[in-house]
Amino acid sequence: MYRVFLVDDEPFIIEGLYDIIDWAALGLEIVGHAGNGQKALDALKRTPADILITDISMPVMTGLELVRAVREWNPGLKVIILSGFNEFDYLKEGMQLGIENYLLKPIDVQELRSTLTTTTDKLNAAQAERVLGEQDMRILKEHIMHRWLTGQIAPNEFDERAELLQLQLDRPYVLVALVRFPEGDAGDADLAAEQRLPGLSVIPFHNMDGELVVVFTLDEAAEGKRAALEMLARMKADCAAASRSCRISLGSVERLPYEAAQSYAHAKKAQEFFLLYPDCDILDYEEVAVSDGTAGLDFPLDWAEYSKLILAKDKDSLLARIDQDYERLLAQEGMTPARLQQISIELMIRFKMELKAIKHTDSSELYQEAFDRVLHAGTVDRLADAVKTVAGLTVDSLIQDVRSPVIQQVLKLIHDSYAEELSLKTLSGQFNIHPVYLGHLFHKETGENFTEYINKYRIEKAKTLLKETHLKVQEIAKTVGYWETSYFYKQFKKYVGISPTDFKGLL
Repeated sequence: MYRVFLVDDEPFIIEGLYDIIDWAALGLEIVGHAGNGQKALDALKRTPADILITDISMPVMTGLELVRAVREWNPGLKVIILSGFNEFDYLKEGMQLGIENYLLKPIDVQELRSTLTTTTDKLNAAQAERVLGEQDMRILKEHIMHRWLTGQIAPNEFDERAELLQLQLDRPYVLVALVRFPEGDAGDADLAAEQRLPGLSVIPFHNMDGELVVVFTLDEAAEGKRAALEMLARMKADCAAASRSCRISLGSVERLPYEAAQSYAHAKKAQEFFLLYPDCDILDYEEVAVSDGTAGLDFPLDWAEYSKLILAKDKDSLLARIDQDYERLLAQEGMTPARLQQISIELMIRFKMELKAIKHTDSSELYQEAFDRVLHAGTVDRLADAVKTVAGLTVDSLIQDVRSPVIQQVLKLIHDSYAEELSLKTLSGQFNIHPVYLGHLFHKETGENFTEYINKYRIEKAKTLLKETHLKVQEIAKTVGYWETSYFYKQFKKYVGISPTDFKGLL
């Protein structure tokens, strides 16, 4: 709610203002009142307000003197002037100060209500502009960092964007860590703050999978990595202290500026080893890859062919290819059971990562049983069967989901972040797609336009909160993403048929 402060030297005017307007219905609350400008000035220093309703002619300090004084530290304050006289000079000076309206006493309730509605609309627009500006920079940063760490941006373009975003990339080494939170937990932007410390700098952002990506730039490789690990351990402890779970995977230390994508890819790869080490909270790629035996070894299978068959959803050809490759591997001189198991684990991890790259959702539950079978396979046939099971699950998952990857991501974002400011413009920037095309694609694949879908989803969440909590209607409106209570009432009645107050009364 926006905060209103009242000033008038006539007590009955103050009392009347409290009573003649349903402030809550307009998304407003009165936070205080005063009998003259000086008292109001003192109070406003302690209790900030968004809207000031003040008389002009008062003892000690006039209304216009008050406005000039408050505007020195609160230039965005909206002001409505009250006066018992039609005084042109006051009106002229008030207009120069940018007041919202000049109302004559006795106050016309309808005119006051209309002025308040217009004023809250202006405040909403200003707030949206501020949020959008912050979101635009955040989205730009996340988009540029994602392209950089996945090798999708030219060096000269990245240098320009990095300078614009003031990214601290002036150290010789880079190390990327991924912090993954449980499904439905979008993470905490405050868990890692952008900072510059002796020996290392920290650049955090969220990727398209909802993970917190922490980019460390280092002065010295070994010592910098130790410092980064200490910081990650503290982050893990902070999560535990807040009764939240998270898992952290660490990539390799690489050279800046051209090898950052390698560190990110290794952090992604290390992440998949949580299937093999479910009791670990932090995994270092350089440790798990060495212990697994895959570091430094060439992958002996044609992964490009596998990837092509997965994208084509050609399950039969994919399974046949696995049989052929395992026959060939068995015929190779020097092939050992341990090496064959390593290849199988690598292949299964690649299946899982391929599915995640296409759908942008984690599907660990699909693979856990098959991974266990690989680890405990007593024969080559059982090993191959486990790999074929994973291959089949991968293709089946793609066949079942006919929605395009971008719409799957948009829907996941809506379901995870419906309380935030969401629009086709902000999402189109995040997913690098034109907003008009995104809106058309969304309607085509869901059967509803974007705004309709979000409103319906938010109202369903509001109904749940009305049933299961004791929150006030205004609090529920904000919780589900409506900053203006009157608009929430309108949307609720549109989809439910009755007001939220009436709905709660029926429970």
